[in-house]
Amino acid sequence: MLIEKFIEYLQIEKKYSVNTLHAYKKDLAEFQEFIYENYDKYVIENVDYKVIRSWIVQLVKKNLSNRSINRKVSSLKSFYKFLVKTDTISSSPLIAHSPLKHSKKIQVPFSKDEIGALLDSDFFNSDYRGVLQKTIISFFYFTGVRRIELINLKASDVNMNSKTIRVMGKRNKERIIPMLPRLKESINEYLKIKSQKFNHKLHEHLFVSKSGIKLTEKYVYRTVNEYFKLVSPKVKKAPHVLRHSFATHLINEGADINSVKELLGHSSLSATQVYSHTSMERIKEVFKNSHPRAK
Repeated sequence: MLIEKFIEYLQIEKKYSVNTLHAYKKDLAEFQEFIYENYDKYVIENVDYKVIRSWIVQLVKKNLSNRSINRKVSSLKSFYKFLVKTDTISSSPLIAHSPLKHSKKIQVPFSKDEIGALLDSDFFNSDYRGVLQKTIISFFYFTGVRRIELINLKASDVNMNSKTIRVMGKRNKERIIPMLPRLKESINEYLKIKSQKFNHKLHEHLFVSKSGIKLTEKYVYRTVNEYFKLVSPKVKKAPHVLRHSFATHLINEGADINSVKELLGHSSLSATQVYSHTSMERIKEVFKNSHPRAK
């Protein structure tokens, strides 16, 4: 019952996405099952830290990464914080917990050459599917949106007159992204073939499948992954790498990090700084132009 109330709180008050809610619910259900199997005298709201520590040890033995374990414990931490807030418990059993150490993953963005090689190629067919997929990839790189944001984008969110796109981000936070000429051209081409295919039928969502329904996350992931296999040797070829490329390329070209933060829809600057690892070529260029003995 308490877990359901917590999930309802996250949904209504925090405006968390369906996927995030599912992850919280799954983590809490796993911990609750662990309690039932190992500790008869406890229920989830009155455990002490030693019980949580035992669960962490079990997760380590299952070869979960420290990053994954920290995410699960973070779900518990939020849950107990909610119980304190609602006066269900007096203090959180995780108040003194320190996350497990883990190495930072550095996402390697697609290079400008790789993206150019794909978008300027003839890999995309001229039918509806080909134009849709090329527009999806262009949209990711020209806007830096998240996958779920692209999927949920409404046709009415794109304003061709003002050349802007309204994006609804996490926790219903709205942001406006300028539409560059290349993207406008790509969207216009897509809208034209979309209108022809569906005989001018209007759809709520901007991007729809060839059967006229809202895109799935799997379809969007597969689109990015399969096309970038043709131009990039990188192991990870997910939509988020395009978001990463968008931010990295802007910063490497001299964009102000606060402006990039607004474009990405981040609530804090620290989240944007993850994308600000500078390429070695950029470092060499700055070093060469700035060091007094370089010339």
